[in-house]
Amino acid sequence: MADTVTSQTIQDGERVAVMRFTNVSDGTGESAVKKVDVSALNSNSAGVACSSVDIQRVWWATVGMSLKIDFDASTNVLAINLPADSTGDEYYDDFGAIPNNAAASGFTGDLDFTTLGHSSGDTYMVVLKLIKKYG
Repeated sequence: MADTVTSQTIQDGERVAVMRFTNVSDGTGESAVKKVDVSALNSNSAGVACSSVDIQRVWWATVGMSLKIDFDASTNVLAINLPADSTGDEYYDDFGAIPNNAAASGFTGDLDFTTLGHSSGDTYMVVLKLIKKYG
């Protein structure tokens, strides 16, 4: 079996992407699963592909498990940890966004999710507002 997951792109514009993710766990959980693949996002109007994303806002609800959102690289870099049994919204636009600083080897610009403390029936729902970077 596997967790039941969904990914939905709500908006994929020139500068901003908004994406929604859900998980209903069967107890197996997720480990460094690529959720935001920048190569799948739309290019800008000059035809330049998106190379990374910064996190401007996050809305979430977790039941029974916590969730790590990482910047993808050979060794992932923690972006945000969403605690178990919580709801919230974080806005980082006062200073721009949380920059993707996974400048280590293997940098991809992508975002990975890892669930922690998951058991059957646990859930999460996350909406991310992302600032797209090019070049």
